[in-house]
Amino acid sequence: MKTFLQEELVNSFHIGSTSVPGLKAKPIIDILLVVKDISELDTYSEQFENLGYEVMGEFGIEGRKYFRKGGDNRTHQIHAFQYDNIQEIERHLSFRDYLRQNPEISKEYGELKSKLAEKYPTDIDGYGDGKNDFVKKIEKKALEWHWSVR
Repeated sequence: MKTFLQEELVNSFHIGSTSVPGLKAKPIIDILLVVKDISELDTYSEQFENLGYEVMGEFGIEGRKYFRKGGDNRTHQIHAFQYDNIQEIERHLSFRDYLRQNPEISKEYGELKSKLAEKYPTDIDGYGDGKNDFVKKIEKKALEWHWSVR
């Protein structure tokens, strides 16, 4: 991927639950790409598809390009943002870093995710909606923490 995105890629990060040691996680790797020009990613659709990714467009988040691999048994997700979309980039990285630095919050999040996975084994929307309030609360704390420790 880095080869065909070399001209556009600014940086890449491992995010999501699998990026937090000890956090219960589905076996899905989340990747955050920071790119020079988000609209240029449309020209790489064929290369992403050749790697087995579905090209999903913004998929609910304005300014994002989303790619997923594995269909119903998803293995990877790519969330791409333009370098100046600071709000979205910082939201993802701060959430990850906050969980890494706060094992008790990470454990609480893992327990919530486990309960939701049991309650909604085949309902990804129910699972996501069940996490939403917790995630939003922690994102707020994480962003405050991020700017207070810099």
